[in-house]
Parts: sequence; C-alpha cells; structure tokens
Amino acid sequence: MINAAGTGVLRAIFILGENPVLTDPDSSHVRRSLSAAEFIVLQEIFPSETSAYADVLLPGASFAERGGTFTNTERRVQLFRPAITPRGECRPDWLILCELARRIMARQGRQPAVPHAGWDYAGPAAIMSEIAAVTPTYAGVSHERLERGERLQWPVAGPDHAGTPILHVGQFTRGKGQFHAVDHLPAAELPDAEYPLLLTTGRVLYHWHGGEMTRRAQGPRLPILKTWLNSLPRTPRGSASPTGNPFASVRAAARWRRWLQSRTGSRPASSSAASTFPAHTT
Repeated sequence: MINAAGTGVLRAIFILGENPVLTDPDSSHVRRSLSAAEFIVLQEIFPSETSAYADVLLPGASFAERGGTFTNTERRVQLFRPAITPRGECRPDWLILCELARRIMARQGRQPAVPHAGWDYAGPAAIMSEIAAVTPTYAGVSHERLERGERLQWPVAGPDHAGTPILHVGQFTRGKGQFHAVDHLPAAELPDAEYPLLLTTGRVLYHWHGGEMTRRAQGPRLPILKTWLNSLPRTPRGSASPTGNPFASVRAAARWRRWLQSRTGSRPASSSAASTFPAHTT
C-alpha cells in the first residue's frame, strides 16, 4: 500500500493505530509515498511521526478508555471494561468506524442489503453477536457468557459448547497435514570480503512495536538511552580485532559510526542493532 501510494495507484489511505513512518523499513521511502498520497486519515491515540502527513486526525480511545474483548495467542477470549472516561473528543475505534460507514452509506444512497450490514451497533456486545453469527469458530462466544465468568477458547461451536482448551486432540483438523513444495529464493545480498557483517534489527524488551504508549513513560525509557550493536563471534578463519574498534561501513545507502563491542574480543560475523526511539514530550 505504501508503494502504491508513492506511485499514485492508491490515492487515499486510512491508517488505524499504526505508525509506518517509524516502524516500516526505509523511512525516507515511506515519507515520500505518504507525501504523494492525495488524502490520508490517521486514527490514533497520540500524535505520532505519521500524523504530520495526515489530512484528518481522528482521536481514538486507548484500551483503558473502552470495552470489548481481547483474544490472545492461546485463543482465549477475554472481556475487558473501560477503567477511565475517554478524554476530550476521543472515541472507541468501533464507534468512529461505524459513524464513518453510516455517513458513506448515506452519501451514496445505500441501504443495508443483508443482516448486520447497517453499522448500527449498540455496543461491543452487539459486535460480538455479529462475529458469532458469521464466524463459526466464535459461534458460541457472547458477552453474556463471558460476564458469567466462562473461560472460552475458540473454536466455540455453539451456545452450549465449552470451548476448546487444546486443539487437535485425537486428530488434526485437516488430516495429517498439508505440504507445499516451494522453490528456494537466495538472499539478495550476502556477506563478502568487503562487507563481512550481516546487520539485522531487533526488538527492545521494554517497548512494544512502535512504542506509542511505552516510550511516553519514563520507566521503560531509562534502560535504552543509547544506541548499541550486539555482535556474535566470527568463525575461526576470521581475523581478530580488539574490542572497541569503530565500525563504520554499511553497504549502499547508509554509513554508520558506532563503537562495536564483542563479548569475545574477536571480529563479529553478524550483528543486531537496537536504537532509541525519537524523543517525545509527555
């Protein structure tokens, strides 16, 4: 989508809860593409690097200001309720999307053609009812059951089904598995004599994704006030290099100069980089 915006194929973008200027690779390319788009809407809980490119800013509500459900990687559906009143004009995401959809339908003179197509939900419980009606794995999930304290893990086949704590008991859903033959695609670039290091970026323990919330708190920022490189020791045929020698060579578009430290004192074969986020006022 970012590439399509840059070439004019995609004229408008609606961005909900993402910060591509910060999190997407090649930030300069992202900025150029967003600048080329005719119309950008950003729905977010805080101003971000991407908000500078938005024509319309829609203030969403944070997790603490709204209610609904989360489904975690254990497939467990968990009910949550608002802890505080939304500030200012911010609204839950579902409410913003519903109002926008109703306005589009009215402008185009459309009427709901099928059930659940009117965007007229009374609240998150009604949205879950629609999910249950059209998604077989959620067929038995409802706010009423969650309010009673039932612990539901999809698939939940119906209102009387207790959920599925463990998948594939007795047999796999699709038999013994489905395999696909794929062709090997070599890497576009590999280390060589001139550029012997392989650089990759990594996660920061104290932050999640773009850090839109965590990097505004002082606590998580304290451990990562500096940029660093972590290195792994090179194979025995590599030449040794004292710990602390400057590293100042990256292929193509960028040149870095950072102090590269190896725990073993040998020249690293691969490295991972972590960097502090752009500064923000709280």
